Formats: sequence, structure tokens, C-alpha cells
Amino acid sequence: MKTLRDRFAGFPVVVDMVSRFRTKQETKEVIELLASGRVDIIVGTHRLLSKDVRFKDLGLLVVDEEQRFGVVHKERIKQMRKRVDVLTMTATPIPRTLNMSLVGIRDMSIIETPPKDRLSIQTNVVKFDAPVIERAIRSELARGGQIYFVHNRVESIYSIGNLLQRLVPEARMAVGHGQMGEEELERAMLGFVEGRFDILLATTIVENGLDIPNANTIIINRADRYGLAQLYQLRGRVGRSDRAAYAYLLIPPQESLSPIARKRLAAIKEFSDLGSGFRVAALDLEIRGAGNLLGGEQSGHIDAVGFEMYMKLLEETIRELRGEEIEEESRATVNLRIDLKIDPGYIQDMNQRLMVYRKVASSRTEHELTAVLEELRDRYGSPPDSVLNLAEFGRIRLKADHLDVDSIDREGRLVVIKFRPNARLDGARLVRVVGSWPGATLVPPVSVKLDLEAPLSPIRSGTGQKSSPARPAGGRGRSAEPQVSWWTARATVGEVKPGFTKDEVLRKPEIDPRAEGGMFSRLTSLLDALDVR
Repeated sequence: MKTLRDRFAGFPVVVDMVSRFRTKQETKEVIELLASGRVDIIVGTHRLLSKDVRFKDLGLLVVDEEQRFGVVHKERIKQMRKRVDVLTMTATPIPRTLNMSLVGIRDMSIIETPPKDRLSIQTNVVKFDAPVIERAIRSELARGGQIYFVHNRVESIYSIGNLLQRLVPEARMAVGHGQMGEEELERAMLGFVEGRFDILLATTIVENGLDIPNANTIIINRADRYGLAQLYQLRGRVGRSDRAAYAYLLIPPQESLSPIARKRLAAIKEFSDLGSGFRVAALDLEIRGAGNLLGGEQSGHIDAVGFEMYMKLLEETIRELRGEEIEEESRATVNLRIDLKIDPGYIQDMNQRLMVYRKVASSRTEHELTAVLEELRDRYGSPPDSVLNLAEFGRIRLKADHLDVDSIDREGRLVVIKFRPNARLDGARLVRVVGSWPGATLVPPVSVKLDLEAPLSPIRSGTGQKSSPARPAGGRGRSAEPQVSWWTARATVGEVKPGFTKDEVLRKPEIDPRAEGGMFSRLTSLLDALDVR
């Protein structure tokens, strides 16, 4: 309120506020002035969302620290925003809000430039240890600074206070929590702001609103119990000047931490750069899920249809409501019955492997697919065969989409290419190419059957194809090697081991699908020959 009054001092604007530090009579008078239109700007807590608060002509609602508002308050804001403009501000948006911005339901603007001379906060995740706490406090006191100690349990906050007094008896300490009287809490807060106390032992009520340049060390007890956004907000209480700031996250032994708690702590330690709130919020969205846009849940995973499908349907609906033209997207179904599984030894993290699958599947151009491969080489080294097979699979799917192919399905040595009924094909060219292609057969109405083991021979002229598929490397065709009988193989093997069966001996060796004349080469050459667009 003071800042607004200073800013609007030269204008005929009345600024007032409501909060728990105002008496009931004062609050009642302000609300009456607000309803009559004699207050132009009102600053307040959640109290402003109460049903008894009336505005004469509300035009703009500004919500600061949006992550502090629950579902009931959000529903009230929804009712208000039917008539007014709403601006929400937060360093770490909740998953649902961030998701709504990413899909285009709400506009989003990001401020990443930190104030001048600000330094990143050094974050340490350490086991609860009295010597560590003492050293952190004494280091800050030695340079004339102040310390926050956050303990979010009122019933044991004074026991922690006694511990701190024993560790650093010369430090002046104040205690603050939500169950204290208004005057007592105000004295504690103002005393810390004015520098009369060295340590403020408090619950999470210090999460917002405090801007004390001299406080540059914060110690958070049981950091594993806090959310990612909450840890980021608490850490932001320090480092608000040009001095180096420190955050100590105290945790129990690692073995007792849940997997999600470990993810949160690793993230808050990693994202310690200035302006990293958006990345923290994005990871929080990944960990907790996007929630329900139409219901009350502000986080959670959409299990019924899957996140990707949910987002796709949502995006299409939004574009349709906006009057934008929606192109019907139908992609070819490709089933080549080869191993496309990324080796866990190449990419150990399962989430990262799923991300690669998604990037390959969502690639729409050769350039995008090449960029995915380059990124993999840069991050993980030379890709193994399974990844190269995945890339070739992606290329064939791109060509199939371009030709309006409905499906490519392999069964043994045969591959069936089925076109869509409305495929934009040159019928004469299709008949000419298939008729001269080794192993290719036209199957009415619009399908092509390709024999992967058919002998390769130069393609006759007239197809428009500049080159023919090469023969298999090393002469690995059907006639390249003489048929070996079971008895000959058994007699020459030397030692017969368990599992040495007739089927294994007579099984044909798998041909590398990426080799010259292999499956990928044959399919790619045929699809290229059919493509005249």
C-alpha cells in the first residue's frame, strides 16, 4: 500500500487496504467506501474475495503470489474475471496455471532479467546436524547479516529455538508463527526488519512479502516436506541485495526420503541461477501433473486418456473455438517388426528415453529428425544400431505420410503398403513403377506388396527412377550361400552344447535392415520412386 501511495501521490487516487492487522471496524469502513466508489485502489489479502466485498465498477484484478490461492479462491476469481481483466503474478506458477499458459488458454509474459548486482543463491542440501547449523549462523553473524530459520511445526518451534540458543547464545532471536497474536507477531516481524534481532525462527509465513537486504542466510528444516515451488519461494527470501546468499536445506538420512522428495531437492539445488523460477515450475508440472482445467484439481495426472492425447484434444478444441482452420492429421501406421528399443546402456534414464521416442514420433520433416540424431550424438555419444533403426523408421514414416500411406505392415519376408482411399497418387505411375520393381506386386484396390527376399536386378527404364536398389552387402541373398543340412552342421560343429537344435542351425541369419539391399533400403527406394510431388 505504501508503494502504491508513493507512486500515485501526484494523482487524485485513493489507495487503502484490508488485512488481519486492521480492526473489524476499520475493515468495515473500508469495504463501505469501496462499495460506494470512494476507494480507487484496494490492497488486501484473501479477504477481498469474500462475498460481502462489493465493487462499484471493478476494472482490473491483480493477483500477486498466485500459487498461494486455493481452489475456492480460484473459483471466485473465475466469477469475477467474467467482467474484469485479471493479471496474475508469480515466480513459480502452479502446474495447472502453467499448463493453461503453455496451451494458449491464458497469455503469459516472462521476466527473466534479475535486478542489478543480484547474485545467485548457493544452495546446500545437508543432513540435520548441529555443527552445520552453528557454522552457518556464525558465518552470517560474522559479516553483520541476519538469518531466517524455517521450522513449519508450531508445537515444536520453541524446542528448536532452545537448540539455537544453546548453539549460538549471543544471537538475538525472534519467533513468528500464525497462531501468535497480531500485535506480538507484528512486533517480531518489525523487530527483525529493523535489525533488532539476528535470527527469525518462523513457520512458512515468511514465504512471501519480506524483503530484507541484510538477511542473506536461510536454513529450512525438514526440506523434504516442502513442495518444489514452496522451496523456491522460501529460498527467495535471501539474496535480495548485492551480497552472496546461502540456503541450507536440512533433511533426514537419504534412505528415508521418498523418490519424489529426492527429485524436488535435486531440482532446487540444480536450479539456483537467477530467473530459474520458470524452469522450476516446468519441472513441478512434470512431477505433479497438469491437473484438471475444468474441475478443482490444480495438479495431478490425466490417467484416463494420457497426457499427450489430452493436450492434443485440448489444443484442437481451443483452435476450433477461436475459429482457426484445423487440418485433419492422419499419420501412417508403420509396423516393420524390428527392434526399435533404445538400449538402456546408451540412455539410462527412462524418462529421457521416452522423450527421444516422442521426438522421433513427432518429427514432421527430415531436418527435425536429423536434429534429434545430432542432439543424441552430442549428449550421449555415437548412437547404437537400435537408435539408428529408430531414425530410419522415422524417415520411412515421413515418406509414407507424404504419399498418403495408411499403413506399412511387415509379415515375414513380405511388406504390404496400403494407401488411403483418397490418396493423391498418379495411378499410371503406380502401375508402371510396381510392374518393373523387383519383388513388388500391385494388390487391388490401392495396396502394394513387396517381397524383401526377391532377387535384386536393375530396374527397367520407364519408371523415372534414377538408380536401383543395390544388392545385399557381402552377397547375402537367398542364393549367396548353399543350403547346409542339419546332419552336416551337427557333424562339423565340434562340440554339441545345450540348445543346439535343428531350428537354430537352419535359421537364416538376420540381415541388417540398414545394409545395402536391406529392408530400409528397399522400402525407401520404392517410396521415393512412387513420389512425384
